[in-house]
Amino acid sequence: AVVFSVGTFDKFGKNNFDAVQHEGAERVARLAADAGVARFVHISAIGADSKGATLYAQSKGLGEAGVLQHFPEAVILRPSVLFGPEDDFFNRFAGMAVMSPVLPVPGTETRFQPVFVDDVAAAAAMGVEGTAPAGIYELGGPEVKTFRALLEDMLAVIERRRLILGLPFGLAKFMAWWFDLWQKLSGGLIKAPLTVDQVKSLADDNVVAEGAKGFEDLGIDTTAMAAVLPGYLYRFRVSGQYAAIKSSAKNLKI
Repeated sequence: AVVFSVGTFDKFGKNNFDAVQHEGAERVARLAADAGVARFVHISAIGADSKGATLYAQSKGLGEAGVLQHFPEAVILRPSVLFGPEDDFFNRFAGMAVMSPVLPVPGTETRFQPVFVDDVAAAAAMGVEGTAPAGIYELGGPEVKTFRALLEDMLAVIERRRLILGLPFGLAKFMAWWFDLWQKLSGGLIKAPLTVDQVKSLADDNVVAEGAKGFEDLGIDTTAMAAVLPGYLYRFRVSGQYAAIKSSAKNLKI
């Protein structure tokens, strides 16, 4: 079996959206089929659409189509934003909260359905073992929340008070255009903290579509964020892993 879980948020350079998420996925599926591989699991993303509004969504949609050309019985998993110890979502914004009193972000009212990485891995394992029927599965966690609410949850976990500043989409696109230009002119040495494609993607909710197959069809119970986030975001607290000890020590009477 083969699991293709390669992705990128970079539209520049050789390892861009099309090379990785479209051509790369199709090439791996073709070579796997030629080698006689029995099962193929493809990690895509909610919103994948060859005619979507963003280059990211288009490349994901084209990648799915390429995989299905060679593996019509493939298991395709479309997760919402992933959370876990090495995620690039909560870790990223928690890091920003350590450095800045303000979190300026567009799309604060856009809804997400964060999913624990281990739950997605369990679904992939079922595809590898052949216990997941072929098809497309949209994978979301047990909670649907706005971008702002997710940042508020993160701030509560790291015990910091920060202003969440919602940026108008027009202003965010203008800023992202300059960031994209800097990255392009630097040959990729300067990574854009925000891209135009990301701003466009934040205009649409990232949640499981009504009627889509998902975790319930696979018999997998999903994991709540509250059970996982404190286990790895504690390092962004003022006292790190000692925050709880210091807090309880305040109640000691000497």
